[in-house]
Amino acid sequence: MSVLGSTGSIGQQTLNIVRKDPTLKVAAIAARASWKEVLAQAKEFSASAIALEDPEAARSAEREKSAFGLDNLVVFSGPEGIARCAELDEANVVVHAVPGFAGILPLIRALEKGKRVAFAGKEALVSAGELIEPYIRKNPGQLVPVDSEHSALFQCLLGEDPDSVAELVLTASGGALRDYSLEEMRRVTPGEVLAHPTWKMGKKITVDSATLVNKSLEVIEAHYLFGVPYEKLKVVIHRQSIVHSMVTFVDGSTKAQASVPNMSLAISYGITYPERRPGVVRSLAPYVGTLTFEEPDAERFPGVLLGHMAGKMGGTAPCAFSCADEILVGEFLAGRIGFTDITRILLGFLESYRPKPVDGLDILREEAARTERKIRELLP
Repeated sequence: MSVLGSTGSIGQQTLNIVRKDPTLKVAAIAARASWKEVLAQAKEFSASAIALEDPEAARSAEREKSAFGLDNLVVFSGPEGIARCAELDEANVVVHAVPGFAGILPLIRALEKGKRVAFAGKEALVSAGELIEPYIRKNPGQLVPVDSEHSALFQCLLGEDPDSVAELVLTASGGALRDYSLEEMRRVTPGEVLAHPTWKMGKKITVDSATLVNKSLEVIEAHYLFGVPYEKLKVVIHRQSIVHSMVTFVDGSTKAQASVPNMSLAISYGITYPERRPGVVRSLAPYVGTLTFEEPDAERFPGVLLGHMAGKMGGTAPCAFSCADEILVGEFLAGRIGFTDITRILLGFLESYRPKPVDGLDILREEAARTERKIRELLP
């Protein structure tokens, strides 16, 4: 496999799975800038190629690879270098965990080359869904979601008639601030927001979990992955994070996928689909405890509504929404805006946004740049 985003949370968990399963091999590794860590990973897993998005980091890796005993290692650079790892001949599976807009090109390249993609970089599909959806419809099972919610939906839908689906239900933990008042949320620090009650994730996704913008991104992702209209996509708060998502059918039956809150199961299934490997996580059985499901409070967490809003606008709106959120989360983590400013600015931005048709990557690049300029203007 090629592991894109190898130094992040999903990438590191992927490599832990490889350590435990001798049948899995790593052909290529890619990350943004942590060249020493990537070289160490390449040495451990005998990868033949690496890529670093940051050109200076790639130059450092090329210069120092001999010190790691990697004289024959191929070092790629920049966004194109990440894409080269995605289409590498030696890899038949690509683990895609590249966050943000940077994930679009390697995703398209992997799909064009017929690779199976274990997909966790949701922003790429949110931003470029209209370009990627034809690949999904043409070859079902080529893109296997690794987000726990979408992996659950994928598993629940296997063998089912799409016309029998009444509703897809995405579960949300509610994030670190789920019991905070609006006034309390106005004063929270990044440290409080990053203290997630049930999951250990990267900083950006943990903030998105607290605003519930993550669910909005997942709603758009589910729309493209499963071809379901936005009217059939629902979000519920499930504090225990045991049920990862549910599908309700026209006869009133609901099918749910349940497991301990651990990403390893979804990652492993994405890599080995349709096969399941034994002992990936501990079994729930017999589960002792209470499962609760609540409607999200849109007054305290307006971010939960923005995915339906941007998704129904269509065109470049999901891309602009995802890019705007990425910028605002960065501003919050840097201490330059408050927590509630994230969704306030996002809502104002979307209300005035006028989407354009998506006819290629160039328009998405233009809209990403235009969005950044506009968000900078809106910052307090």
